[in-house]
Amino acid sequence: MKPPTTDVALLFIERARYYLVTEYWTKLCCSVEALPQEALWLRANERSNSVGNLVLHLDGNLRHWVISGVGGAPSSRYRASEFTARDGPDAAQLLATLESTIAEVDQLLDRLTAGDLLESRIIQGREVPVLEAVFHVVEHFSLHLGQIILMAKIHAPEAIRFYEDDGGLARPLWKTMVRPLSAQNSEQT
Repeated sequence: MKPPTTDVALLFIERARYYLVTEYWTKLCCSVEALPQEALWLRANERSNSVGNLVLHLDGNLRHWVISGVGGAPSSRYRASEFTARDGPDAAQLLATLESTIAEVDQLLDRLTAGDLLESRIIQGREVPVLEAVFHVVEHFSLHLGQIILMAKIHAPEAIRFYEDDGGLARPLWKTMVRPLSAQNSEQT
């Protein structure tokens, strides 16, 4: 682990990595694993996405914006397929695929410098600074993670609880549930 920094750009990268690899990954795993198998691909209605769709979409978004957009790897993403799928891999397989992607994203973010954040890339036909691309994937992941948590709470009440009221303050319980990336993926980072 790197020592704390006072460099705002490097702190931004460090926090982005923390959210994606530690907090969001842990909450996502706990939520997806809490779902009954039959709820993984269940849609509330035809205009909604299932948790399975959202996990596919998070993987596609991370690959497109960071691995391809920031890192320059070729992209073969077909975004619509992330939402049209009506069934697919089970929870373990979805999580394993996303875990591998997060590990790859983490490696790439770890190599970024303050100067890299100011460079521009063409992503989804738009010119965006690398800082904006990283900010986008973190906030985008958070948005869909919230939807996944809600679905887990609907389909598995009491199965997950990430915070406890502590005299008016939210005490994080999720920190006792941290899911490090698997050994195979950790070796890459």
